[in-house]
Amino acid sequence: MSDINNKKKIYLSSPTMHSREQDFVKEAFNSNWVAPLGPNVDNFEKELAAYTGSGYAAALSSGTAAIHLALRLLGVAQGDTVFVSSLTFSATCNPILYEKAVPVFIDSEPDTWNMSPEALRKAFAKYPRPKAVIVVHLYGTPAKMAEIMAVCEEYQVPVIEDAAESLSATYRGRQTGTFGKLGVFSFNGNKIITTSGGGMLVSDEEEYIAKARFLSTQARDPARHYQHSQIGYNYRMSNIVAGIGRGQLLYLEAHKQKKQAIYRRYQEAFTDIPMITMNPLNGDGEANNWLSCMTIAKECPVKPDQIMDALAAENIESRPIWKPMHCQPVFAGFDFISHNEEGSMAVSEDIFARGLCLPSDIKNTDADMELIISVVSSVSSANSFCR
Repeated sequence: MSDINNKKKIYLSSPTMHSREQDFVKEAFNSNWVAPLGPNVDNFEKELAAYTGSGYAAALSSGTAAIHLALRLLGVAQGDTVFVSSLTFSATCNPILYEKAVPVFIDSEPDTWNMSPEALRKAFAKYPRPKAVIVVHLYGTPAKMAEIMAVCEEYQVPVIEDAAESLSATYRGRQTGTFGKLGVFSFNGNKIITTSGGGMLVSDEEEYIAKARFLSTQARDPARHYQHSQIGYNYRMSNIVAGIGRGQLLYLEAHKQKKQAIYRRYQEAFTDIPMITMNPLNGDGEANNWLSCMTIAKECPVKPDQIMDALAAENIESRPIWKPMHCQPVFAGFDFISHNEEGSMAVSEDIFARGLCLPSDIKNTDADMELIISVVSSVSSANSFCR
């Protein structure tokens, strides 16, 4: 095998820049409007709100900041219970602890890998008065929002949608991030569009977004001198970063189409390999396929690490599935509500144990895709039990 350093690097999901981003950034430089806030921020908010069908939007420094402010806006405080998807990245859950609230982790269901409506109903039976529910649209696949919203509305508990991974994905013709009281998007470097870093909080309720802008600019009171009546944060997006976002937004639909094509390519290639199943999609919606993922059949002795190691040997990036939050040391001691019966493995644990994220970079060439597929297939063919 040749030296890995001589092999082309194939990324999991890296930024894809075009030309229009520079136009908006140059405009900011030419006007000397490089500090936080400015025309690019205002317009990025309006353009993202218009794209998603949200009433209002606040551009922030990260998706994590957006989740934190969403919790603040809903009055989440010390000791309050917050239901949250367990199969997610820690950024979804960390802000709950910022406010000294208590997370209760909700298992996935097998149809979409998202929050299980059945487990959610179990959680309400055990904890009937949570302050909020945070639903994640995992890997760009919409959750079962009709069932989830019905349960939450029955108990009159507000929903925050973590759509950090699902910008442009739809559920029953409606953009993810627009079903709950508040929606959250991320523009981190690996997302479907990027601002290098940044996030957006959206809502149909103007007062929420006005309050978010106030809190995110250090909660400065409307006085001539610097006066603060409550704790604020330095969470606003800069005019430069927003310029990148405006340029990227112009290419969002094109990025989505390429992500979807990558998923279809994997799905077609692995059709005849019984050991491999691609991550399921929601038939009631359209995924953006931010990351294409696979699971290995339970009866097959091949493990995700073996496939990831084989890809790494060819200088190809892959990743494990998110380790469920209820399995993380930092969240030890917090409750978890399983989709399955007591005594059997939780759905999220099973997905983590058998799954991995495949390279989903929209700059991958046909040759790159062929190499990835051949490596994954070769690990399968090497084990006759899994053929």
